Amino acid sequence: MRRLPVLFLISAALVAAITLVRTQSVHAGVTPAAARAAAAANSPVNAHTSRSDAEINIYASPLELLLSPDGSQLFVLCQQSGDIRVVSTATGRTLKSIPIGQELRGIFLSPDGSRLYVTSSWDDTVSVVDTHTLAVTARFSVKGEPSGVVTDKSGKTLFVANRLSNDVAVLNATTGDEIKRLAAGRGASYMLLSADGKRIYTSHIYPALGAHRTVPQSELTVISPDSEPGRAAGPHVVDRMPLHLAAGVFHIAQSADGRLSAVAHFHPKNLIPLAHLEHGGALANNLTLFGPDVDQAVGGTIEVPLDELDRYYAYPFGVAITPDKSRILVTHGGADVVTVISVPALLKFAHAHPKGFAEDLSASGNYVLARIPVGKNPRGITLNRTGSLAYVANRLDDTISVIDTRTSKVLRTIALDTPKAISALRRGEQTFYTAKYGFQGHFGCSSCHLDSTLDGLTWDLEPDGFGVDIVDNRLLEDIRDTEPYKWNGGNPDIPTECGVRTEKYFWRSENYDARTLADLTVYIMGIRKRPNRALPGPGKLTPAQDRGKVIFERTVDNFGNPIPELNRCNYCHSGPKGTNQKSFDVGTKKWTDRSGLLDTPQLTSIALTAPYLHDGSARTLEEIWTVYNPHDQHGRTNDLIKDQLNDLIEYLRTR
Repeated sequence: MRRLPVLFLISAALVAAITLVRTQSVHAGVTPAAARAAAAANSPVNAHTSRSDAEINIYASPLELLLSPDGSQLFVLCQQSGDIRVVSTATGRTLKSIPIGQELRGIFLSPDGSRLYVTSSWDDTVSVVDTHTLAVTARFSVKGEPSGVVTDKSGKTLFVANRLSNDVAVLNATTGDEIKRLAAGRGASYMLLSADGKRIYTSHIYPALGAHRTVPQSELTVISPDSEPGRAAGPHVVDRMPLHLAAGVFHIAQSADGRLSAVAHFHPKNLIPLAHLEHGGALANNLTLFGPDVDQAVGGTIEVPLDELDRYYAYPFGVAITPDKSRILVTHGGADVVTVISVPALLKFAHAHPKGFAEDLSASGNYVLARIPVGKNPRGITLNRTGSLAYVANRLDDTISVIDTRTSKVLRTIALDTPKAISALRRGEQTFYTAKYGFQGHFGCSSCHLDSTLDGLTWDLEPDGFGVDIVDNRLLEDIRDTEPYKWNGGNPDIPTECGVRTEKYFWRSENYDARTLADLTVYIMGIRKRPNRALPGPGKLTPAQDRGKVIFERTVDNFGNPIPELNRCNYCHSGPKGTNQKSFDVGTKKWTDRSGLLDTPQLTSIALTAPYLHDGSARTLEEIWTVYNPHDQHGRTNDLIKDQLNDLIEYLRTR
């Protein structure tokens, strides 16, 4: 049989990818019914595409899970299928599926075990499920992309972390009436009710907006659910626990006695070039420990590395502490393992190194007991009452691993009801979330594009010298038809952007084969835009947004002077996605840039993507024009009064 040239094989795979991406753009925010309707309407099959590839499959994608009070049932939050699966722990059978909504993210069991609270982040709702009837009894509206959710100890007050509005909504748990909002950090996402019920901890997936090119800082927002003498009445923020050099902060766990807490997060080293990956890496995968036991050992919080000298464990996400406080278990979404840590050994090592060891890759050998292989993209983890069993949600192969915590072995794997065929879209998502292609398993696409979006950081990516061509991380939502890619417009399409360039500069390890690259292209091109909360309704704008639209499209300035076409907002930012796909010099070149000629970024979900400009130097949309446009090269804006600039920004939020 005659061999086909490699270039032909790649081209054939990419033709399939292009065909698929036009029919398979199912991702977060697509209901199963809508997806199946789209598949029925247009599902081509060609020489490069099997029938299973051409169909749109809705997978369970288990993200979080909780045990019923008696341990007989698992409540499994299935993100893509948009339901809660009730699974028998004895048989592994799914007893019931409870439809909830779009892009599920958080789940919490009321203190008396009678109600489940489930956040649907794209619907802006919290659903209440009766655990006896297994039916939805209420839906509460919570604006701001609700993510994490807990109640107070009495179960009377509900707390919801909102990823877009950067706050915590406080609701009446019975009626859903909103009582107040508490300011949180950026990208408020995951929550924990302390063992004694006196504190609620909230983590954040994006770092705070600080000065340009400074190390990332995050926080744990600490809330008192009750009034306290001498403090504010009702629920209030009592502390903002700093997490130095942290970004991408995920789940928090606490021991049964409340004396030991741990939170999983990334430790970015984004001020050095990624080209030096083999010299120490750009992302560490760490825990931060806090609480009385840690205070006693080292006198305060301490950051703990999970990686090894020659192997990294990407995307630390779920955390659990056994009731006897002997072990901490951490899921790694990019490495497909669960790390088991000896708490006594860790505290002993920490006591001997009180100044910290966050970047010491030899440290983990002193306290890591095991690395347990599980399914693809393990995320949520929960323990049974005694701590002898751990249940792990493997999001990208629709399974649950059951681990014996005493032996650190997987006892069995529960398969959820899901399509048997693995589509190109699903294979691409698996590639996007794995770190196996990276040097020593260091990181993958999702390490910087958290939840297929962004990480709020700027990076020095290319091997062009230290501190040269610093770039802001751009959002991946709805990027089809916005090419070329990269800030310099150097890559004409996604296969170029994610193929040889990524393999050479980022992974420095295993290369994608043609099918893997094609599948990854399908997935990335199918990442959908989330709902826009700034719009008052379909086809509608507020009065301020209408005024901003006039400014965006104006042809003369406030003094009656004509604005040259090339300097009008709607010239460069034209078309449905706000880009004419060309490059311009808008006067934002810094001493770190080799060229001022930059790709025109799309305006899709622009309000969510701070910091701004090609190098992330503008912390807000306002700073783009008030700080970085002194000579009116980036649109004619210096004649605008404050109210007009505010209106322009309000219009941009609708894109």
